[in-house]
Amino acid sequence: MKTTVDIPDEELEAIMRFTRAATKREAIVTAIADYNRRRRMAALLEHAGKAESLITQDELQAQRRQG
Repeated sequence: MKTTVDIPDEELEAIMRFTRAATKREAIVTAIADYNRRRRMAALLEHAGKAESLITQDELQAQRRQG
């Protein structure tokens, strides 16, 4: 999808340097993908330690032995 956006030059130069992108498009797509990945990870971390019904490693190995 084509979109026109006014991005400050210094920010665009910085993201191109950090991502080592060859084009502005590549830098922006990389930055968006990284942002989305970080947001998904942050959302996942909200659930860390809240599972009550996880099995132990010993229980998992016993189940694998049983087939």
